Amino acid sequence: MIQIQSELEGKHFELFKLEQLLKPLGYSVGGNWDYDHGAFDYKMDDEAGYQFLRLPFKAIDGQLDSKGCTVALQRPFLLSHNYQRGLDDHAEIGNASASFNQFQEPVDKDASFPKKYIEVGRALVHEVESILLPH
Repeated sequence: MIQIQSELEGKHFELFKLEQLLKPLGYSVGGNWDYDHGAFDYKMDDEAGYQFLRLPFKAIDGQLDSKGCTVALQRPFLLSHNYQRGLDDHAEIGNASASFNQFQEPVDKDASFPKKYIEVGRALVHEVESILLPH
């Protein structure tokens, strides 16, 4: 994980407005959200695992699933997840439906981040700053 200092830290936004501004740029609300915190993720690449820019936030007024929730942005960071190739050692196989969970267990959830994407991540943070912060 590589943290990127940003003028976004501590700034308050309505979650709905953030979504309206960030989703068209390719950001999505990451899967690790709860009622009081979450993150917008931008998938930078999937060359060797997955490389993301993550914009974490915490609820300061309301819960994330409530209308009008206000959030405070926290320090953005870059992260990389490397997944094992082939079948997952812990795949879940259902009995009656014969369905299974095809998602791989990560080999290294905090994998090293490819250097060639660090500057790209910084540029993405500056882009978000220019969109969200008054000039």
